[in-house]
Amino acid sequence: MTLLVDGLLDALRDRPGAPALLGRRPTTRGELADLADGYAAALHHRGLGEGDTLALAVRPGGRALALVLAALRLRVRVAVVDPGAGPDVVTARLALARPALVVADPVVQAAAGWAAPVARRLGLSLPRLELLAPVATVGRRLPGTAPALEPRSGPAPDRRGDDADAVVVFTSGTTAAPRAVVHTVASMSAGMAAVADLVGPRPGEPVLGGTFFVLVPALHAGAPVLAPARRPPALARQLARLAPAATYLTPPQLRGALAAGAGFTGRVFAGSAPVSEGLLGRVRDAGADQAWGVYALTEAFPVAAVEWTAKHAHTGDGDLVGELLPGVRARVDGTGQLLVAGATTADRYLGGEPLEEVATGDRARLEGRTVVLAGRAKDMLLRGAENVYPGLYEPALHVPGVDLAVLVGVPGEDGDERVVAVVQPTPGSTEVQVRRALATPLSRMGTARPDAVLVGPVPVAGRSRKPDRAATARWAAERLARR
Repeated sequence: MTLLVDGLLDALRDRPGAPALLGRRPTTRGELADLADGYAAALHHRGLGEGDTLALAVRPGGRALALVLAALRLRVRVAVVDPGAGPDVVTARLALARPALVVADPVVQAAAGWAAPVARRLGLSLPRLELLAPVATVGRRLPGTAPALEPRSGPAPDRRGDDADAVVVFTSGTTAAPRAVVHTVASMSAGMAAVADLVGPRPGEPVLGGTFFVLVPALHAGAPVLAPARRPPALARQLARLAPAATYLTPPQLRGALAAGAGFTGRVFAGSAPVSEGLLGRVRDAGADQAWGVYALTEAFPVAAVEWTAKHAHTGDGDLVGELLPGVRARVDGTGQLLVAGATTADRYLGGEPLEEVATGDRARLEGRTVVLAGRAKDMLLRGAENVYPGLYEPALHVPGVDLAVLVGVPGEDGDERVVAVVQPTPGSTEVQVRRALATPLSRMGTARPDAVLVGPVPVAGRSRKPDRAATARWAAERLARR
């Protein structure tokens, strides 16, 4: 059975009246399956078929999920478009993906058209999508937007098989050479099977989470899903009202919820960005039965996982990210970088050869099947003749009172780098308290001790709200220049 498309659509139809997606407009399992069928017929009517690419610039939700399921039922490849990436990057990425159709929210289209001046003032700048590919609107149309892609009745192919491309996710690269990860139906299905084994969703027990890798395993198991609210107070209310058996949030979402006074229930999972032992401990203190950190990459999801108890007990150097999940293989190369392989890894980079293994960009050591990270290979700082790897020391800076801490390099006048720690306090913690708490871990950093410690907000970026190291380094340089 193919979990990704065939298995989920079959499972949804088995219990059509049960809830699938919770929220202001609840959707039953049957309604979600019917919507996916309707979009499949609509895409087929527009001539899309196996080998074509559908670009999606659609907010997460029922329509987005149904569109992905519809496309993959037809074995049409889905390319995920991030409207916040900037017009040059979006243009370059769509040129690489060469979509047969772009399906976009009306708000996204308006921001690229008549509402562009307002969008630019809000920090959002987009290219005119209709100049790059045919465009269709999903959701309620606004003036000047493309014709709607309406669900249709009628036949549509129901293709099976795991070797077709499933999704294209853009990662690094430049506007001249964008880079995109290609997952097949097989690798996506294996990844979601691994998530199902880890999270253990059960029929009727609600799950809070919004990513595709959370939605599909939960719905396949018969669990209803609620997408997390964007604002922390609303997210805290969701957690109190739903009392989910399983919750999957990013670390910034967890920090926001905790700051809003949220309580947790059941098993809580955090990923998409580094997860500190302190943050998991705060989640446990707020009521969770278990608090897990999940180590994953766009190219390999998931790789490893660790529960707070084990992370708290870790006394060695580096960041314990846990045991490799079943089916994942790993090794450390001659430079100390972690390489992973297995059924959950991507097939290739778009335009590239098949991948035998994936370079994580993380330095690590392996203790059997246990992974301990020792810093980002790409984030290496050079001070004098010394290499400083931020990830080797950042976990020790997450002491009580610290929400987020990163080490960045600030260029000096002689071409050298100053190592700077930028520390974001937890709500209610003062700078004096933070600096006092950091005294011991800083004293244990030896020659890697930072030249300066700045207390303030750490800039984040992207949908996963990871620390933006480049922006943090610029902020640190400005602060230091004013001293």
